[in-house]
Amino acid sequence: MPHLTRTEILKRLRAKIARGETLVGGGAGTGLSAKCEEAGGADLIVIYNSGRYRMAGRGSLAGYMSYGNANEIVMEMASEVLPVVQDTPVLAGVNATDPFCLMDKFLDDLKTSGFTGVQNFPTVGLIDGKFRRELEETGMSYTMEVDMIARAHAKDMLTSPYVFNKDETVAMAKAGADIIVAHFGLTSGGAIGATDTPAIDACAAQFNDWVKAAKAVRDDLIFICHGGPLAEPADAQAFLSLCPDCHGFYGASSMERLPTERAIREQTAAFGNLKRAIHPQKELQND
Repeated sequence: MPHLTRTEILKRLRAKIARGETLVGGGAGTGLSAKCEEAGGADLIVIYNSGRYRMAGRGSLAGYMSYGNANEIVMEMASEVLPVVQDTPVLAGVNATDPFCLMDKFLDDLKTSGFTGVQNFPTVGLIDGKFRRELEETGMSYTMEVDMIARAHAKDMLTSPYVFNKDETVAMAKAGADIIVAHFGLTSGGAIGATDTPAIDACAAQFNDWVKAAKAVRDDLIFICHGGPLAEPADAQAFLSLCPDCHGFYGASSMERLPTERAIREQTAAFGNLKRAIHPQKELQND
């Protein structure tokens, strides 16, 4: 895979936006997912630990549990994904709150491995309530994710952070984020998707408010949407029609889990519906 600089990637993305086209990012839990997403025209591919669990038939939130080291899993996945991607920038999901990670060294290792950028995942932004407050109080905070994005930006890596509210959007804009990804929660649909998600119009109202706040900080940001009720192309289209400043969509479960669930189920059923050619003589003998 040829190395693309941050400047080259942004030039490519902004040219597409100027043509009125929609940006598409895809999460890849396997090399096959990444290969197919690139063939489908993805502008960005992101790999992080939840992709492995998701494509193993577990819920994406398994990436938030202590089933494995998130940053180590990303490096393991790199050897499967990076060699099969030809021209699409690949970003790494970074667990910025890992207290045992030397962040500057890890970011350098990601660059050396072939990653062109980063995203903050797993992110405490997806956690709320008492547990979130206690994470923040004990040093495992969203601020660490903002700091990671700032460090990656200083290393000239493309940055595409998840945000969950207006304050986080502003913080990431100030940190030098290139692409702000508005995250509306676990993606709905399929066998292991969320069943309780906000309405699309409510998400759109939040998004427009966050964009307005971010634009007061910088006017060169790219904005895309992800998650929650935005599971299918029609959902994303409904959202885009309400958000003139949204430049595209990022899908993880939407891009690999949901299509895989449908395709394998339908293909298996189709084979099961095949009609056999019965040998008349043998059937008579059985009688």
